[in-house]
Amino acid sequence: MASAPTVLQGKPFNEAIKPLLWLLGKWESVEGKGTFPTIPPFSYGEQIEFTSFGQPMVNYSSFSWHPEKKTAMHLESGFLRIKPGTNQVAFLVAHNFGLTTVEEGEVVGNKVSMTSKDITRMSWAKDPAVTKIVRTFELLNDHTLEQVLHMETSSTPLCEHLKIVYKRKP
Repeated sequence: MASAPTVLQGKPFNEAIKPLLWLLGKWESVEGKGTFPTIPPFSYGEQIEFTSFGQPMVNYSSFSWHPEKKTAMHLESGFLRIKPGTNQVAFLVAHNFGLTTVEEGEVVGNKVSMTSKDITRMSWAKDPAVTKIVRTFELLNDHTLEQVLHMETSSTPLCEHLKIVYKRKP
């Protein structure tokens, strides 16, 4: 990767996010696959974006769509924070189906690995309840990012749920 920029999205670069610079940008899926024991396998498209406006955090947004129908499927918004001077990260995410998660872990090189520490949901969210999430983002090369998400529910043990590969958008 090229040397760290001094300005990101028009604001001064914040040293706290230096270990996450490789993640910044807009990413669009090449191939997204979902599986879970209680549903048929599915494909999906997704765009994610990691931005910084000079604060000691990275802003996150995501939206996914049905690959043939092009209808919206899932939306997420949140923040990826790094504990200054460490490789410890926290990912705070709100999901449009009434779930919020706090995931914590670490960034090592070009890989972020996190496990849920807290999951809350609105009172009328449908069962089964999500009870655990394990997520990784890994830069496979300068232009390719992979995300893998494992999920556990109140009725299903932890297993891979989503795996998606993105290409960096210009």
